[in-house]
Amino acid sequence: MYEIETHNEELVAQLNDSVCFNEYRAPFDNYHTGLVPRILGTCFIGMGNLVYGRAPSYRKFRAIEVIARVPYHSWESAAYTFLTLFYANEVRAIKLSKIAMFARVAQDNETMHVVVVTALAKAENGGGFVAHTLVPVVFAFIYFWIVYLLYLLSPRAALELNYHFEQHAFDQYNEFITEHEEELKRKTVTSAFLDWYGRKAVNQYELFRSIRNDELIHRNRSIREIGMHTR
Repeated sequence: MYEIETHNEELVAQLNDSVCFNEYRAPFDNYHTGLVPRILGTCFIGMGNLVYGRAPSYRKFRAIEVIARVPYHSWESAAYTFLTLFYANEVRAIKLSKIAMFARVAQDNETMHVVVVTALAKAENGGGFVAHTLVPVVFAFIYFWIVYLLYLLSPRAALELNYHFEQHAFDQYNEFITEHEEELKRKTVTSAFLDWYGRKAVNQYELFRSIRNDELIHRNRSIREIGMHTR
């Protein structure tokens, strides 16, 4: 698992190069998902925009990150459920274990996001308990079970639903760092959790750019993981 995390950090850094960035994102920029994940994704993202607005903001990022780690938790839980049922099938057990491993690394990455972004959101504009804490947590609870059940019924649909969510997160961060680049470069980042995680960011621009890259990686991996269920 450490090797996966190390590779992820190397890829995050490589995506700071515009050529590498464009080459990496291009294959899945126009990916067409199935009807169910498209409808669910549109509804969930629409509800988020209704509560937090369409424009990216610290408060919206905090809500996004609380929810963003949920699918990976759901996948891991569903994978363990399948492992309980199919533990005698070694080939399938290996596939499920690999999926669970990816989900665990992605969860840890999203946890880093939510911890660091929460601190920044509180410092920037606070936020009331209902919108800042209650709504994201309730939404995350509901989202967990929807994704869990969807994964049991159709892993492909669950992965494609995450594609929509990660695409939205990527778009939000990309818009934010593009519009506020100079301002973000003047704001420093001090986070014990970020240091513990092993990521360095001199300023908020570097932090949000790295998170944007994370979301792009998660978006692409969501589609690539579909192959784990078909091989």
